Amino acid sequence: MIHLIFELIRAILGLFSFILIVYVVISWLYAFDIIDRRNQFVRSTWEFCARITDPVLRPLRRLIPPIAGVDLSVLVLLLLINFLSNPSHDDVLGWLERLLYGQGSVL
Repeated sequence: MIHLIFELIRAILGLFSFILIVYVVISWLYAFDIIDRRNQFVRSTWEFCARITDPVLRPLRRLIPPIAGVDLSVLVLLLLINFLSNPSHDDVLGWLERLLYGQGSVL
């Protein structure tokens, strides 16, 4: 049962990551005037992605200021999602604990 819940959470995080990447790509295409802002499909897709991702990105944007006009909060969120959806992070945490507290072999 726990495995099923974990897989469901991973699927939701994967879908959220996909929506986040679509949001970023459309934002870049808007910024470089590659796509038409008046296109109804593109605008509705971008608005949908913004409604899904902005509530999560807003607190990160307050903590992480843009560097040279580049919003790094999206990158931080993608890294966090990758970390949370990767089951091997327990191994990394165990390795860091052994490294910091000197218990047993590090490798």
